[in-house]
Amino acid sequence: MEDDRVRLQLKIDELENGVKLDGLDVVVTMYHPVRGQTDRTPDILADGTKITIHKASEYNYVAVSRNLLKRWGGWLDYGDFIVLTGTNGKNGVYQVKDTMNKRFVNRIDILESPGTKPYKFTSAKIKKANLNEDIKFITEKNN
Repeated sequence: MEDDRVRLQLKIDELENGVKLDGLDVVVTMYHPVRGQTDRTPDILADGTKITIHKASEYNYVAVSRNLLKRWGGWLDYGDFIVLTGTNGKNGVYQVKDTMNKRFVNRIDILESPGTKPYKFTSAKIKKANLNEDIKFITEKNN
């Protein structure tokens, strides 16, 4: 999985130097894996992944609003990779692992370690990453 994320990040870096990535407009915020911001098990994400709380920022995981998940009529599943753009310092490839409260729509919450200062980006975009296409693209560029 880490290799896939690195390959996708390389593609993003190449594309941002000349081609604009289009995608769905979203608001991006962040959350800490603590009981006040999650449920009774802040170290277990909605897809069952168990995390080390103090390393949360290292995972590149996101929670998405329910309207974006297939089980509620959206186009993303747990485990999908998304490409995030339009943020200051948070652009990149993330994996969908968690779900936000039902009151949010078109929103992405980046999982961060406790102590990370809150942030919010109101003009971000996400696009589902197609690993097969993206890996083929990178392979062709290196030949």
